[in-house]
Amino acid sequence: MSKLNKSGETAVQASMLPVYIVSLATFIIIFQGFMVAPLLPMLSEQFGTTVRHVSFIEPAYLLGYGLFTLVYASLSDRFGRFRIIVFSLFMFCLFTLSTAFVNGVNQMIFLRLLTGIGAAGVAPTTISWIGDSYPYEKRGHALGVFFGAMAGGTAFGATTGALITSLIGWQWLFAEVAAIGLAILVLILMQQKNIFGKTKAAVKKRDNIILSIQSILSTGRAKRTYLYVMFNGMFHSGVFAWLGYFFYKNYGLNEFQIGLALLGYGIPGLLLGPLLGRLADRYGRNKIIPVGLALSGITVLLLSQNFSLAASHVLVALLSLGFDLSHPLFAAIVTTFSSKKGIATGLFAFSLFTGYGLGSLVLSLIVNIGLDSAFQLFGASILIAAVCSIFVFRNEK
Repeated sequence: MSKLNKSGETAVQASMLPVYIVSLATFIIIFQGFMVAPLLPMLSEQFGTTVRHVSFIEPAYLLGYGLFTLVYASLSDRFGRFRIIVFSLFMFCLFTLSTAFVNGVNQMIFLRLLTGIGAAGVAPTTISWIGDSYPYEKRGHALGVFFGAMAGGTAFGATTGALITSLIGWQWLFAEVAAIGLAILVLILMQQKNIFGKTKAAVKKRDNIILSIQSILSTGRAKRTYLYVMFNGMFHSGVFAWLGYFFYKNYGLNEFQIGLALLGYGIPGLLLGPLLGRLADRYGRNKIIPVGLALSGITVLLLSQNFSLAASHVLVALLSLGFDLSHPLFAAIVTTFSSKKGIATGLFAFSLFTGYGLGSLVLSLIVNIGLDSAFQLFGASILIAAVCSIFVFRNEK
C-alpha cells in the first residue's frame, strides 16, 4: 500500500466518534417518534376522546417530517450541515418540551406536526454530512453507525416510553426526551470543530430545488433506488404498525409486554449496524440488498403462521435485520447521485417517510381480509421485489 493510500485510510479510520456523536441526534428523534404508539389508549382516557382521534398524532408528525425533509435538504447545501442540524435539533427540543404542557388532544396533534417539521432536518443532513466526509468505499461503515442509532431509537422508543410513562407519567416522558435532546445539542456544539471542521464548504449559490430534483431523477438508477426506498419503507412500516395488535391478538400481551416484544425490532441494527455496513463495503451492495429484502419477506411469511411467542420474538428481530441489510445500503447509493448531497438525501428521507405513511395506510385498508393474510400479501410482495433487486442493483458493487 502506498504512503498516500495508507494515510488516506488512516484518516478515514481515525475515529468513528464524530459519526456516533451526530447520530445521537437521530437516535433521540426516532426514539421520540416510536415512544408515542403505546400511549394511545392512555391518552384517549386522559383527554376524554377516542383512540382514533388521538391516533392522528402519528400521521401529523410523519406528514410534517416527510414534507420538510426536502426543504432542509436544500438549506443544508446552501448554509452548511452544522447550522441545519443545530437549528433542527433545537426546534425538536423546543416543541417536544412544549408537548408536555398541552391541555387537549388537538393541541398535541398540532405540536406533533410542529415537532415533525422541526426535527426533519437532522437525519437527511447527517446522511449528507457522511457523504461529504467519507469516500464511497468506506461510507457503508459510517452509515451503518447512523442507521444503528436509528434502529436503537426504534428498539427502545416504544418499550422505554411505556415504562417511563407507567412510573412518572407521559408529561415527564416528553420533558425528559427534550432534556436529552438538549444535552446532545450541547455536545454537538462543543465538538463542532472536530465534527464539521474538515467537511466541504456549503454551496453558496442559490439553486432551484425543483430543477435539482429533476436533474437527480433524470437517471434510471436514481428513480429505481428511490422507488425501492419508498417500497421498503411501506413494507416495514405497514408490518410494524400492526405488530402490536399481532401480539395482542395471538398471545394476549398487555401494552408493556407488547413494548418488550417489539424491542427486538431495533436490536440487530443497534448491535450490528457498523458490521453490516462494512460487509456491504467489502462484498458489494448488489449482493447484500437482495438478501435483506428476501429475509424481510420470509420473516413476515413465517410470522403469519403464528408460531410460539418465543419464535415470534426471534422473527421480529430477523425482520429488523432485513431492514438493516437493505436501507443503509440504499442511503449509501443515494449519496452518489449528485454533488448536492443535501437534496439527494432529502429525497431519500422524503421517499422513506412517504413510504412509512403509505405502508401503514395500505395494510389498514386491507386488514379486513385478516391480519395473517395481509402479512402474507406484504411478504410475497417484498419477495418479488427481492428477486427484481438482483437485476436492478447488479452494478452496485
